[in-house]
Amino acid sequence: MELLERKIDAYLKEWKSNSERKPLIVKGARQIGKTASVRAFGKANYESVIEINFVPQKKFRAIFDDGYEVDTIIKNISLLEPSWKFVPNKTLIFFDELQKCPDCATSLKSFCQDGRYDVICSGSLMGIYYEEIESNAVGFKEDFEMHSMDFEEFLWAKGYSREQIEDLYRHMLTLQPFSALEMDTMMRIFRDYMTIGGMPEVVKRYIDNGHFEGTLKLQRQLLKDYEEDITKYAKESDKAKILAVYSHISTFLAKENKKYQISKVAKGARNREYIGAVDWLREAGVVNVCYCLNNVELPLKGNYNPENYKLYYHDTGLLIASLDDEAQEDLRANKNFGTHKGAIYENVVGEMLRKSGYEQLYFYKHDTPALEMDFFVRDVDSLIPVEVKAKDGATASLNNLIKWESYSEVKYGVKFGYKNIGWNGQFYTFPYFLAFLLRRFLKER
Repeated sequence: MELLERKIDAYLKEWKSNSERKPLIVKGARQIGKTASVRAFGKANYESVIEINFVPQKKFRAIFDDGYEVDTIIKNISLLEPSWKFVPNKTLIFFDELQKCPDCATSLKSFCQDGRYDVICSGSLMGIYYEEIESNAVGFKEDFEMHSMDFEEFLWAKGYSREQIEDLYRHMLTLQPFSALEMDTMMRIFRDYMTIGGMPEVVKRYIDNGHFEGTLKLQRQLLKDYEEDITKYAKESDKAKILAVYSHISTFLAKENKKYQISKVAKGARNREYIGAVDWLREAGVVNVCYCLNNVELPLKGNYNPENYKLYYHDTGLLIASLDDEAQEDLRANKNFGTHKGAIYENVVGEMLRKSGYEQLYFYKHDTPALEMDFFVRDVDSLIPVEVKAKDGATASLNNLIKWESYSEVKYGVKFGYKNIGWNGQFYTFPYFLAFLLRRFLKER
């Protein structure tokens, strides 16, 4: 089966070209293509590839029992598989499903200092907090956070070239509106992306068949797999809380303010009691958490309420797949994405911001004065409100944030909608499909 091109492919080549490279950990949710990408990279670039998956190959979990010296680990692997060849400077050791063998993380310091073998680890990170791995290998590893396919990778899968994607950015940078043909074509592809999402197996089915048939079944199976993983990897005392949070994401996104209120899920519960459950899902790459800012001011980090948040699916296709059958028919047949209180557009823009490199999402809501903003990002010296409109309604909050003197760090804003490119002196207007380019635009405008 032909592999879909992914951004990690270029990253891995760059990593290998660095003479001072350290062991690499590829983080991310399950079934987003981590194993396939690393395996293909190894095959193309190394004389010998040693792949160990700690889930089916349980016997290899004992290779660290005698210590973490590289020669000892290699000896133990060779005892179990004597045919494998370890060629110094020409071998990649790929440890998959790292979450099943935390001792592996401790060995990365030895591999880094030894330097004879390249090491890549990957895993869903379900059931093991990343901080545990960090403390075991601090200073002796590199990280790559992988996501499901972003819109640019989806365009590659559709056959669009880098030059064509660069032309989208040229329109954005020069504020040149798209033609009717360009707008209609890109919005049609973007709607397909929202429906399909970026899970590689689902995208491959869609690309190969040229239609949606069979994709919903795959997506719903992925949702079940995530629930099973929670049951499998979460601590017994946490399972009920994590499942409660996960299973109600679409319920709260359908509400007007989209705020997640655990008290509506578990009677008498408080959000602070479920912060650990939210953290667990975030670390596993299953959700994107968007926190409410305490104040509309810089810095963003630390300036938020950890008990006031919205939860978005990490992949909008999975959000749509979580909806009932009637909603499926409406969305897939009628492309009626404006329903669900705008949650689908919010989810996909939040997803695109995360995938473009924004580590954390923020929003703001205040009743007096009445202000509400979907997202906030920043450039070098200003705070930037980002509004996502399902319909072309009023932008009172966006205008007020920009013009009111009390928000002096807000100098301009960004609005995403089913609208062409524009600038009115206060905020930029962009069609949804350009959200994956926003971070680059803010740096280079």
